[in-house]
Amino acid sequence: MRRFARVALLCLGCGVCSLLYGFSQLALSLEQEPGGGRERQARDPAAPGARAAAGSAGRGEAEAGRCKNVSVSFWNSYWMLPSDVCGKNCFWEAAFRYNYMKTHPSEKMHLAVVACGERLEETVTMLRSAIIFSIKPLQFHIFAEDQLHESFKNILDGFTSEKVNYTLYPITFPTESAAEWKKLFKPCASQRLFLPLILKNVDSLLYVDTDVLFLRPVDDIWSFLEKFNSTQIAAMAPEHEEPRIGWYNRFARHPYYGVTGINSGVMLMNMTRIRRKYFKNDMTPVRLQWGEILMPLLKKYKLNITWGDQDLLNIMFFHNPESLYVFPCQWNYRPDHCIYGSNCKEAEEEGIFILHGNRGVYHDDKQPTFRAVYEAIKNYSFGEDLVHSLLQPLELELQKTTHTYCGRVYKVFVKQLTKSIRDLYARRSKGR
Repeated sequence: MRRFARVALLCLGCGVCSLLYGFSQLALSLEQEPGGGRERQARDPAAPGARAAAGSAGRGEAEAGRCKNVSVSFWNSYWMLPSDVCGKNCFWEAAFRYNYMKTHPSEKMHLAVVACGERLEETVTMLRSAIIFSIKPLQFHIFAEDQLHESFKNILDGFTSEKVNYTLYPITFPTESAAEWKKLFKPCASQRLFLPLILKNVDSLLYVDTDVLFLRPVDDIWSFLEKFNSTQIAAMAPEHEEPRIGWYNRFARHPYYGVTGINSGVMLMNMTRIRRKYFKNDMTPVRLQWGEILMPLLKKYKLNITWGDQDLLNIMFFHNPESLYVFPCQWNYRPDHCIYGSNCKEAEEEGIFILHGNRGVYHDDKQPTFRAVYEAIKNYSFGEDLVHSLLQPLELELQKTTHTYCGRVYKVFVKQLTKSIRDLYARRSKGR
């Protein structure tokens, strides 16, 4: 009897393996067919066209159309689609796309920044820091005031290449509420909220403020996308590590994420998931999509928010905490992590990965440690030796800042930078 059970179990296992093999062969055959899954264009299932199709008389045709138009991919797999999406064809498409994503990883990393006023030099310095160490090609999405476009073009044309491309965009807000969004916090700051709606063909995006500097490859923070679970749509770092000096937990007059809130200066987004998600909220029992929830949130809380769009993001993720992936403080290291004493343990152990010089510290003498890093990267010329032209001069300047709290831990500012330079030269040696 036991032998019979074992044989039956073995046969069942072989049958399952055969079925999976059949799926994979079918997926490969789809790849070879004209107009197969690779050529399909992703579209938001909540788009007007999709809603109209869903309500048409020809239900079978509408479902088939929706099946084709729903973005089935590694990030939006068959089993995560809404329950009313048709089953069979979507399953085949999911099988193909998953296989394709595994064998053909995304070649470009998309990075967005919003620049207004006197932020040209700061933005260019940030872009330079991204270029120095990154491995995979970069696509920059630069949202800037019209008067800055020509200056950006003149500078960026000088150091773009096959691995670096850029696109310039005007600052745009929804027409009916543009004035309100423009005056929220700082000019143009709220533009980041609308990136999922503007960059409709971009699946994933890293947004950073202009005052950010990369001390290790962008590839490394980009890899967090692979760590998202099935519900997470974005990743950010906490606003504070130490609640005793936290702003949100002491002063906020609105809901915020976690114990000390989140900082949106470095924000990694799966935009496909953001566009698809229906968000819980405290305004209506009905869940709202990204484009539907922004203006009602602003109307409800505009008298209670201090940090503008960042506060709105905190409110959204307070109600949808399962949607956020939180990465450690060394990925968004700010003056608050050292001006009152060092409170980012991860940076003490591994160094700073991404430096965020908010409070204008790159341009005054209040935090000379931050300014020294900024000046070193700004003055570095591509092609020069990174050790002699960047690292060594920076270490000499940092040693002059030990009279400040941040200066006392200046080694965390160069620990990861030193490793990034060593790794870069090692990659170049292997490539010869």
